[in-house]
Amino acid sequence: MDQQTLVSVLMIMATFGLYIGISVYNRAKATSDFYVASRGVPPFWNGMAIGGDWMSAASFIGMAGTVMILGYDGLAYIMGWTGGYLFLTFLLAPQLRKYGRYTVPEFIGDRFDSNTARLIAAIATIIISFTYIIGQLAGSGVVIGRILNIPAMYGTMIGVVVIAIYATLGGMKGITWTQVAQYIILIIAYIIPIVFMSLQITSNPLPWLTYGNIVTQLGELDRELGISEYFAPFAESEKSQFIALMFTLMVGTAALPHVIVRFYTVTTMKAARWSGAWALVFIALLYLSAPAYAAFSRFILMTRVAGQPIDELPAWTTTWVNTGLLQVADQNGDGILQWQEIVISNDIVVMATPEIANLGVFVIGLVAAGAMAAALSTAGGLLITISSSFAHDIYYRLVNPNASDKKRLAAGRWAIVLATLVAGVVALNPPGVITQIVAWAFALAGGTFFPVLLLGVWWKRANAKGAIAGMLVGLSVTLTYILLARSGITIFGIQDTGAGLIGVPINFIVTYLVSKMTAAPSQKLQDEVVDLRYPEQMTYKDGEVWMDESSGR
Repeated sequence: MDQQTLVSVLMIMATFGLYIGISVYNRAKATSDFYVASRGVPPFWNGMAIGGDWMSAASFIGMAGTVMILGYDGLAYIMGWTGGYLFLTFLLAPQLRKYGRYTVPEFIGDRFDSNTARLIAAIATIIISFTYIIGQLAGSGVVIGRILNIPAMYGTMIGVVVIAIYATLGGMKGITWTQVAQYIILIIAYIIPIVFMSLQITSNPLPWLTYGNIVTQLGELDRELGISEYFAPFAESEKSQFIALMFTLMVGTAALPHVIVRFYTVTTMKAARWSGAWALVFIALLYLSAPAYAAFSRFILMTRVAGQPIDELPAWTTTWVNTGLLQVADQNGDGILQWQEIVISNDIVVMATPEIANLGVFVIGLVAAGAMAAALSTAGGLLITISSSFAHDIYYRLVNPNASDKKRLAAGRWAIVLATLVAGVVALNPPGVITQIVAWAFALAGGTFFPVLLLGVWWKRANAKGAIAGMLVGLSVTLTYILLARSGITIFGIQDTGAGLIGVPINFIVTYLVSKMTAAPSQKLQDEVVDLRYPEQMTYKDGEVWMDESSGR
């Protein structure tokens, strides 16, 4: 084992030990610990945990690579994911927290007073979270495969075992504090390489101020090579696809069950809002850095790797070729590696760049640990969501309402183990690159839940029949469009990753029309909906707003 591999393995093993130790220390002893961390997480730390939950393998590993390869068109990911948090923070999170349930299916079931709606929401949550976790497990495979110099498939198997262990032990309480640690590790691991690259290339340690000059130089290099300029808009996709993808990621963010449940772990509506505000700060640190990472990576590849003799390529190319995620071939037989002869997967750009830039074994190991932290943090949140949908929403609320805490915790832990194993099998041969798989999950979440949640909170006339019809039609239309787009059948050039733009409006229309054509909800349910709009010290009763007893009416 060479020095670089040894350092990377030691750093990842140390962080694994930290995560499992935190999970054991904060081991869930009751269902409220397991599902919502006893609703006792302070907003600052919950915001950081949301950042950890959010910074998935797609964000850490995939996004800079996507921006590097797609250029301007890749910015739809950054704008969509960030904008969605504004939707969530202002339109849904505080109101859902005030309703005081454990999960999204539980909110839908109780808000619409329908076990059918609850069951559909629980099944949809499992489908969405399962799709998302495939991307995380594939990401862990990329990291472990590179470190151990083995195919990514075997790396995925190792990641499955680690994730299953710590998610099963800690529940939401353990995962919350694990995600805080993971966020700190991943953001340090992401920023240090771009600071060093900025120093190397521009002699300035502030990459956010320097990468604009590098983008200009990239445009000049692109013109010399006769290819589309890096920053030219809509060179890699149609404008309709850019808008559809951005919309899909926005509504998906606001409707993802594993993100929404993080806002259930705080004490009040105000704390939920502050959690969202802090989360945006922590998320922005990485999202403002991703374009810089992409620009520096592309610049180094174009100036230090492309144009080199094919038989004198650096050692890192061999190790990445072995993972199956990099291809280099002298296609024109001139003995020189041309830029067009490099085929690099989106998913290895962040991992490979520290090696390409010769940043040293410590930085390479740190990035590997950060990438694993990103994959593990999101996977943990997803597994809790799958677990709660099965054990709480289906088993406890529908099958066995008299189940003891012990039985419910056991059911939840078994659900985690089974979900991890099945998702791991699918991730051995992932159906797309990480960002693409994750975009499908966002499309399904938006198409199924966003209209029902938004109308459920803000329109008291929305009823169970409307919600059921909207969820079924939205999920079916979105899933069908993804499959059709994958086979080459599209509308207005919208690809599979922009399917939310098709499913969400149809869900809104169906939910509205069916609700209007059927009986209104009971007055009690309508009052509850209006009550959600007021802070905790106020309630809505008999058509009037009442203050609590200490404040008077």
